[in-house]
Order: sequence, then structure tokens, then C-alpha cells
Amino acid sequence: MTIRKWTAKEITEKILNKENTFILDVRNISDFEDWKIEGENFEYLNVPYFELLDGIEGIMDKIPSDREILVVCAKEGSSMMVAEMLDEEGINSAYLSGGMKSWSEHLYQAKVYEDEKIKVYQFVRVGKGCLSYMVVSDGEALIVDPARFVDEYIDAAKAEGAKITHIVDSHLHADHISGGKDLADQTGGSYYLMKSEGAVFDFNPFENHEKIEFKDIELEVLAVKTPGHTPGSVSFFVNKKLLFSGDTIFVSGLGRPDLGNKVREWANDLYNTVYNKVSEIADDVIVLPSHYADFDTELNEEGYIGDTLGNIRKRNEKMFTASREDFLNDVEKSASSVKPPNFEEIIMINRGVQDADYERKQELEIGPNRCAVHHTD
Repeated sequence: MTIRKWTAKEITEKILNKENTFILDVRNISDFEDWKIEGENFEYLNVPYFELLDGIEGIMDKIPSDREILVVCAKEGSSMMVAEMLDEEGINSAYLSGGMKSWSEHLYQAKVYEDEKIKVYQFVRVGKGCLSYMVVSDGEALIVDPARFVDEYIDAAKAEGAKITHIVDSHLHADHISGGKDLADQTGGSYYLMKSEGAVFDFNPFENHEKIEFKDIELEVLAVKTPGHTPGSVSFFVNKKLLFSGDTIFVSGLGRPDLGNKVREWANDLYNTVYNKVSEIADDVIVLPSHYADFDTELNEEGYIGDTLGNIRKRNEKMFTASREDFLNDVEKSASSVKPPNFEEIIMINRGVQDADYERKQELEIGPNRCAVHHTD
């Protein structure tokens, strides 16, 4: 038998197609329990690699013999060796190319919306739970909350015959490294961020821009100040049809306001955002967040992650109807949940205060996003 190498793209397709897949994950138990490849019809066996150094006889009765087994590890090497052991026992096996590091970095593109004026695409980072966007209008493109893989957006814009002219970050991200500045440097596009987020490099502060208009006069990107997740969190209201909500509103929850050690103060800002600003937005507006919590439940029938604000209000009724005191108490309770790993160093890099090479950035981003708080029960 030939040991096959699966790519992150192939695994994503299996998740989207809801295929039955068996994964033998040979990372440490704590790493597996913290973060794994998740699919609706996926089955798992987690046995650390060091327990298999003397052979795989002890796990043969736990492995199905009627289908291909995908072996997963952190970087690739261990999974390749275990896949070879399975192959020697006559088990059809494959391993994940690049390991969980490659899984963390894969983006796939889905169309969200199109009318006579704009096209909107969502870039889903399945292994990380991060979302970014491209809005195209008459040969120009706006990129929202880009990941650090800037070539993905440059290539996507070229495929649409568009030039990237505007890049926006909804806030200073804590769970992943932004590609905003690099993308602006490579394309010459204008990069926007709230000055209050503390970045030390050159950018266009949203404090000076209530609207960003380009190319088609009908295409308006309204900067809605929506503090709470961070003091400078911003949402983008496009053509009064789409709300790019950053980490303020998710399909199944709200952004966590505890990463600055001012839980109650920022939670109060979040309450004001939800009850004053968001309450003025119509139910039929499509909300497009920067993160999601659960791919299987939040991916909609159209194939992207997002929902109408009306449906989100119904799904999270408690959050949208609570008294201020109840809201603040609930958020404070949730602040004890696990914070994003390495978030302080990631924030420093995104602020431009600290630098890191490619391998360090890769290491910092390993693991799930944890930017949401009190999702629906």
C-alpha cells in the first residue's frame, strides 16, 4: 500500500461534505483535548507517539480496518512514522502534510453575497476559527481583518480583476497575527485601525473616518464604534446590508471583554454597544463576524458563517434582553474561562512594538481561538 499525504485543503473538503473520517492523533493528550481537527462525522483515537515507539500492536483492536486512517501530529514527522507502521500491518493509512501547523494556517474561500454593486467573499481559517473578508466593487477590493497570509488575498483580488485599495482591522487581535500592515505595504492600500488600540506604525485612524467610500459611490463602509471586546473595537456597516462585526457580535455569542484586565469597565462598554448601537440596526442585516465557535453549527445553508441580526437576537435572547447588572455579572463570571494562548505577545506584535520571524508567529498561533464569551447553552 502507498501511504498518502493529505493536505489541509482535502480535510476541509471532507468536513464540508460531512464525510466519515477516522483520525489517529498521536500528539500529547493535553494538546489533543485542547485543540483538534473537528468534523461532524469524524471519529478519533488519541494515543501519544511515545507510547507507540515499540509498536502499534496495543491499538490495533481500536483501529477500523475497512477505511483509510488519517494520522495527525504537530509537525508531520511522527504521524508519518506511525502511518508507516500501520501500512506494514496492512492498514490503509495517510498522514496530514505539515501536521497541525498546516491545519492552523489553511484558508478556504466562500462567496457570501453579491448584488449589482459588490461581491463579498469570506476566508475561513478552519483550524483556527478565524474569519476574514474581501469586498469587491468595480475593480477595487477592501480586505477586512486579514490573516498574516497576505498572498491569499492578493491572489483572490487578482482572480476578481481587482486591486486591493483598502484594508481594515476591526480591533487589535489577540489570538492571531494580523496581515493588515504587511498587506498595505505590499499593495499600497490604505490601512485603517483605531488609534486607541495603540499601534505604533503608520496607519489611518478610524477616529478620523466615519465613512470610507471608494470607487462605486454606493459602496459605503461605515465605521461603527463598538467597544467592549477591546476599547477600540469597530464594526463595519456596508451598504446598510452587511455588518462586519469583528469580535463584538458572533453568530452564537459576544466578544469577551476581559483581555485587558478591566473586565467590568469593558463589559459596560459592551453592554452599551449591544443595547444602544446594535439595537438600532435592522433585523435583516447580515452579520459577518471575525471568529466562530463551532463550524458545524454556525456554517449556514449558503456555505458561509454568518446570520441575520434578527436570528442572532433570537438565538442569544438572554444577552440582548438582560438588565445592565445581570449582563455585567454574567460577563464577569465568564472571565475565568481560558484566555487565548500567547495573547499578550500576539497583541504586542500586532501593535508593532515587537517583531517575530515566521516560525515564532506559527508557534504563537497554534491552538483554537478563544475570543468569545457566554455562547448560547
